[in-house]
Amino acid sequence: MKKTLFTGSGVAIVTPFGEDGKVNFAKLGEMIDFQINNGTSAIIICGTTGESATQSLEEHAETVSFAIKHTASRVPVIAGGGSNDTQAALYLCKHAEEQGADGLLLVTPYYNKATQKGLIRHYEYIADRINTPIILYNVPGRTGVNMEISTYAALAKHPNVVGVKEAGGNLEHVSKTLVATAGEDFKIWSGDDKLAVPMMSLGAVGVISVLANITPRVIAELSSYALNGDYVKARELHLKYFALMDAMFFEVNPIPVKTALNLLGWNVGELRLPLCEMEPRNLEKLKAELKNSGLL
Repeated sequence: MKKTLFTGSGVAIVTPFGEDGKVNFAKLGEMIDFQINNGTSAIIICGTTGESATQSLEEHAETVSFAIKHTASRVPVIAGGGSNDTQAALYLCKHAEEQGADGLLLVTPYYNKATQKGLIRHYEYIADRINTPIILYNVPGRTGVNMEISTYAALAKHPNVVGVKEAGGNLEHVSKTLVATAGEDFKIWSGDDKLAVPMMSLGAVGVISVLANITPRVIAELSSYALNGDYVKARELHLKYFALMDAMFFEVNPIPVKTALNLLGWNVGELRLPLCEMEPRNLEKLKAELKNSGLL
């Protein structure tokens, strides 16, 4: 039986940068502690929200190493290892495995726009060469490629592929995936806070959350209610914080969440180009939602 890496709320944690533009490891340590102390079930490091696309391989590896060491097995650490270069992805995965990562999150190769056959070969090539469990990551809005149900079914048969972070925004796709992978011990995590409760009602085992960066206790409680079948309370939290979930995507992630963290005093630094500061009108909208939620 495949290992379930975590259930409930995993945070797609922001990577804080200092005034010198380098990773602020002291601040990252504070953020990890804050997450664990407020009920977060897993730390997902160097993913999309962590601006992995603008990290060098060396910096990426150093950040993963720090997160694993600092977390010290208090909760699982899932290391981003995706790339549009299969060999680069394998390098990141092997490094994370050597450092003791509990799992790996591999986004579909972006820009290349691989065929479904190419996606299967990419993931199997990596999975054959490591022992650490892999979570696939489907986010077609960013990568330009959508993983088909048959691709999930094929990859679910691999002993090192344990599930998918599904951020395609299509609940029918989720349902069909669950049907196609039944019996393969293939888990689904929501990749969208706004769909976390609906997806868990279908059988997802948790969420890899952006909003948890600023409200970890809320997302942990929402997930716990949903996974325990208390959809009245889960729905209450979902609706109460839905506008704030939406605000995290006023502009492309992680611009809003990193801006929100800075507004809340976390001092996580600037975004790396080509990401930049929010447009003034969106910034005002974000501030309004933070105030409406009682955070600012």
